[in-house]
Amino acid sequence: MLQTPSGGADTGTAPAGGRSMSIGTVLNVLRDEFPEVTISKIRFLESEGLVEPRRTPSGYRKFSQEDVERLGHILRMQRDHYLPLKVIREHLEALARGETPQLPAVAQGAGQRELAGGGAGTVPDGPTAARVGRAELLATAEVSEAELAEWESYGLIVPAEDGGYGIEAVTVARLLAELGRFGLESRHLRIMKAAAEREAGLVEQVVAPLRLHRNPQTRAHAEANARELATLSVRLHAALVQSALRVRTT
Repeated sequence: MLQTPSGGADTGTAPAGGRSMSIGTVLNVLRDEFPEVTISKIRFLESEGLVEPRRTPSGYRKFSQEDVERLGHILRMQRDHYLPLKVIREHLEALARGETPQLPAVAQGAGQRELAGGGAGTVPDGPTAARVGRAELLATAEVSEAELAEWESYGLIVPAEDGGYGIEAVTVARLLAELGRFGLESRHLRIMKAAAEREAGLVEQVVAPLRLHRNPQTRAHAEANARELATLSVRLHAALVQSALRVRTT
């Protein structure tokens, strides 16, 4: 269990009787549970003030055991609850004040946890899903500014009016990067975006009458139906693609 800070000045970065670790050692420790973590991700979390390793006179980072546990806690909240760094920071600050905050309900659904893992057939848990900033999107998805700019130019990823992104943009960016490794360019993938928008429109048509209902429980039922319909739609799409591929190879 993570030992969180107990005071505002103590951020859990002081040595705790054990040996201090270099960033490379910390990476190896964390990769047992988080195989996709990178040194750049650790440095990004440090730059955001979420962990503060001490520095040697020559400038090298030295992480304590508490630092490693804190990093694990942060990465776990991102992976299991898919929280943006702003919410994670507020959560850690509340723990440091001795409070016992609850994680936001929007991030506790199974669909959201599956989305964090990039699994097929998953959708965000409703329209109030968490948001991420541009820098956080780039760091979390581990993509470049040039890649993101290109995807945006083709409408594959669309920022909100305030410049933020829905949490699902991280998964989209990861998948676009993976497809790019097979030679698929943004211009090839626009048909997938168009198909997704048509499927979303179909779901909206089905649940729209329920969303306009006066009864709050009926409106909540509409959101549950939308999630289930979206999941079924994605599963059907995947099955149809697999079926089409089998037909072409026989």
